[in-house]
Amino acid sequence: MTMPAAAAIPAAADRPIPTLPRAKRRGLVLRRIAESDLPFLAALYASTRAEEVAPLPWSADEKTAFLDMQFHAQHAHYMQHYPDADWLVVEQAGTSVGRLYLERWPSEIRVIDIALLPDARGNGLGRAMMEDVMALARADGLGVGIHVEYNNPAMRLYSRLGFTKREDKGVYHLMRWDPA
Repeated sequence: MTMPAAAAIPAAADRPIPTLPRAKRRGLVLRRIAESDLPFLAALYASTRAEEVAPLPWSADEKTAFLDMQFHAQHAHYMQHYPDADWLVVEQAGTSVGRLYLERWPSEIRVIDIALLPDARGNGLGRAMMEDVMALARADGLGVGIHVEYNNPAMRLYSRLGFTKREDKGVYHLMRWDPA
């Protein structure tokens, strides 16, 4: 199956990459994504959906093709609907381990997406990044918004961090945190 070409990645904005000190202390480095990152980003996306597609009665090749198609559709949607976002790859020890996509709006910093490879999950890296995003928002008197799938295990983390469900969006909850 031939996959559609990926949507172009917008040129880096004339602003610095957000500073995430907690993440930095955990050994994480952020950099803007490049076209050469698309295979990694597709594999990362697939890793976040592996459990969901595992029970499907498809061959491994069919599952791979489906997930690749879904990644490209998501990527194109993000590039079209969030043109001013910070599209960031998360690295640890020189290896890509995740992504963090953020967009600043008048009332909030929207976490478009945050994802880590399976080996990087569950050890506080995501929490450190989210706490840093919350600190950025707090400094400017903004909230933080994120869409979270109902069955996403990170829902517990967001609740512990003080995010509340604001809207049922079908498969997702819109969650928001506001500074006290």
